[in-house]
Amino acid sequence: MTLNRRIFMGTGAAAMASLSAPSVLADGHGRPRVVLIGGGAGGATAARYLAKDSKGELDVTLVEPSRTYFTCFFSNLYLGGFRDIDDLGHNYGTLAAKYGINVVHDWAVGVDRDSKMVTLAGGSKLPYDKLILSPGIDFVDGAVEGWSVSSQNAMPHAYKGGSQTELLKAQVMAMPEGGTFAMVAPPNPFRCPPGPYERVSMVAHALKSSNPTAKIIVADPKEKFSKMSLFQEGWANHYAGMVDWIGSDFGGGNVSVDPNAMTVTIDGEETKVDVCNVIPAMKAGRIAELAGVTEGNWAPVNAADMSTKADADVYVLGDASQQGDMPKSGFSANSQAKVCANAVRGALTGSKVFPAKFSNTCWSLIGTDDGVKVGATYEATAEKISKVDGFISSTGEDSATRKATFEESEGWYAGITADMFG
Repeated sequence: MTLNRRIFMGTGAAAMASLSAPSVLADGHGRPRVVLIGGGAGGATAARYLAKDSKGELDVTLVEPSRTYFTCFFSNLYLGGFRDIDDLGHNYGTLAAKYGINVVHDWAVGVDRDSKMVTLAGGSKLPYDKLILSPGIDFVDGAVEGWSVSSQNAMPHAYKGGSQTELLKAQVMAMPEGGTFAMVAPPNPFRCPPGPYERVSMVAHALKSSNPTAKIIVADPKEKFSKMSLFQEGWANHYAGMVDWIGSDFGGGNVSVDPNAMTVTIDGEETKVDVCNVIPAMKAGRIAELAGVTEGNWAPVNAADMSTKADADVYVLGDASQQGDMPKSGFSANSQAKVCANAVRGALTGSKVFPAKFSNTCWSLIGTDDGVKVGATYEATAEKISKVDGFISSTGEDSATRKATFEESEGWYAGITADMFG
C-alpha cells in the first residue's frame, strides 16, 4: 500500500510501539524502516532505488520540505537564458505513486540516534532502522564580513535552487546600463554545481546581449580553481574586457560587503556595485550537525557504503559528506546514493551487496554551444573514496567538440532527473 502523509500520521502510535527492537528483528512483524532526509540528487535517488529494488520489503520514507524541487545543476543556465525556471522544477508524485515511497513534506529538526527517531517540525516522529541524510549545504556563519543569511535578499547567494536563483536573475536583468555585477566566490570545498565560474559565464552571456557595457568583478579567496584555463579562455573569447577575476594573490580573499550601501571592499578598496552574489564558505546541512555525525563542517563517512564514522546506522550522501576525492556535485551524490542504497538494502534484507564504485562528471557552459567538462572514476579504500583516473576538456577545442559536450550535458540532465524522480 502506498502511504500518504495522513495515513502515516494516523499509524504513528502503532509504529512507535514496535520500537522495542529494530523492525527487521521484531519477530517478523512489519518491514525494516528506512528514513531519508533531503530529496535532492542523493536522497531522492537512494529512496527510489531502495523502494524499486526491495520490491516492497522495505518501508521507505523520504522527508523533504519542498513540494517542488528545483535543481542546482543547470540553474546557471537559467541565469544565462538557456533554460526556463520551470525546466528545473520536479515533484515527488511518481516516487509516491509508482514506488510506494512515503513522501513527507516537512522539516526534520532532530535525530535521536539512541532511540532511532527523527523529529519533524510539525511535531511528528519517524522511527527508523537505517537513516540516510542528504541535506545539502548550509553556510558558515561570518564567512564573509558584513554578510549573513538575513542579507540574502539584498545580496543573494543563489546556492539553493528556486527563489534565490530567480531573485539573482531579476537583479541582473534590472542592472543599469554599464552597471557592475560582483561575485564573492567561496573557498574550497564548495557545492558545484551551480559552479561559480559557470555562473560568471552565464551572467556575462546575459549581459552581453542586454547590457554589453556592464562589468563583472570576481573576488576569489583561491589562487586557482577547477577548469580555470578553460574558463579564462572562454571569457577572453566571448566576453573580452567584461570579467575581472581577482584571486588571492591580489587580495581576493580580503573581502567585506555592505548590503545596505551595496558596496564590496576588496583588499581595502571599496566599490559600489549594482548586484552582488555572495557565495560564503559552506558546511553540511544543519540536520547532520543535529544528528551528531559531523566533525568540523562536514560528516566523515566510510567509503564502502557512505555510513558515518559516528554511527553505522546513519549514512550521509552528497555535499554534506566528507568522503575523500569526489567533488560536491549532483552527479557525485547520485553515484553515492546507488552505492548506499545497495548497502542498506543488503544490511536489512540480506540481498547481495556489490563492491562500491563511483563516478562523476561536471559540465559547464561558457557560451552558446561552448561546453566543457571534467570527470573521474573512483573506488572505495579503507581511508576514503579515492580517484582512479580522470579526464578534462582541452583548451583550443573545435566548436563541434564543444557543442557535442554541451549536448551531452543536456542528455545527462534528462537522465539524472529521471533517475531521481522516476
